[in-house]
Amino acid sequence: MKELQNKVKQLLNDKEVDLVIGWAKGSLPLVSTPVFITEAEQAEELIFDHTCRNNLATYLTKDRKRLGKKYNKIGIIVKGCDARSIVLYVTENQVKRDKVVIIGVPCQGIFESRKIINCTNGREVLEQKIAGDQVILIGRDFEIKVSREEVLRDCCLSCRYPDAPEYDHFIGEHRGEINVKDEFKIVEDFEKKSAAERWQLITEEYSKCIRCYACRNVCPSCYCNYCFVDNNDPQWIGKTPEVTDNIIFHLIRNLHLAGRCVDCGACVSACPVNLDLRPLNKKVEKEMKERFGYTAGLDINEKPAMASHCENEKQDFIMG
Repeated sequence: MKELQNKVKQLLNDKEVDLVIGWAKGSLPLVSTPVFITEAEQAEELIFDHTCRNNLATYLTKDRKRLGKKYNKIGIIVKGCDARSIVLYVTENQVKRDKVVIIGVPCQGIFESRKIINCTNGREVLEQKIAGDQVILIGRDFEIKVSREEVLRDCCLSCRYPDAPEYDHFIGEHRGEINVKDEFKIVEDFEKKSAAERWQLITEEYSKCIRCYACRNVCPSCYCNYCFVDNNDPQWIGKTPEVTDNIIFHLIRNLHLAGRCVDCGACVSACPVNLDLRPLNKKVEKEMKERFGYTAGLDINEKPAMASHCENEKQDFIMG
């Protein structure tokens, strides 16, 4: 923590950046909040822990007009998935690499609030402590110990790149790619089902969607100025949360994220009705990896999979 704060102070004092985007302690337990630092003394506010769930890279695209006018060079503190989003922005010509200073931090996984709620049966947690692989959840008249894996985001449990693959400064020791078992188990379990079972699962899951678009709004890869669901001429899908329109929305969004999703888990955490969005997300990620040998956000010099072509790519999806 102190090393991170000192690094940000140095960058601001040396005028290497005009602004640093990071996390500060939130107003509620187990919650952090994005913070914008422009003065060195403000760096004391910075934290990084299991509560820093926001993918801060979204500010570089969704808020770029305001930030770009005011600040020439922006520093941003990143987990592995956040850094991969920035790599994606650079390869898609949304962000100029020399305008961003990437400060990597070693991520040990992010807590999923709904998992904590399940562990406490809805009781409010006022404090949490980490003891090795155990998390101690403390509230009024209770103290519960759970394993760290029980309360981490699902995407963190299958993350191969917890540390930023691209960075200018890194706090601590960089681990590189780590070994993960059953990275695509959620997809393999889905693929084992019959077509009828898959359709039933999708229908039941997406019938819960209320079309609030929280998943789209927090997604770092959804930065279009005008989304297809907001289009009236032509109108691609209906505006009400009817199940077939819900399915079309999520399927098209998945296709738009092909080779671009970094599995940061922002969409899952933001969903107010607890939709399990990862099976389709991971299915598309698996297809991109198997067909094109491509994983989003790892190489800043590599063209996005959908913007390049190799003669030896699999063609078995072509009918006829």
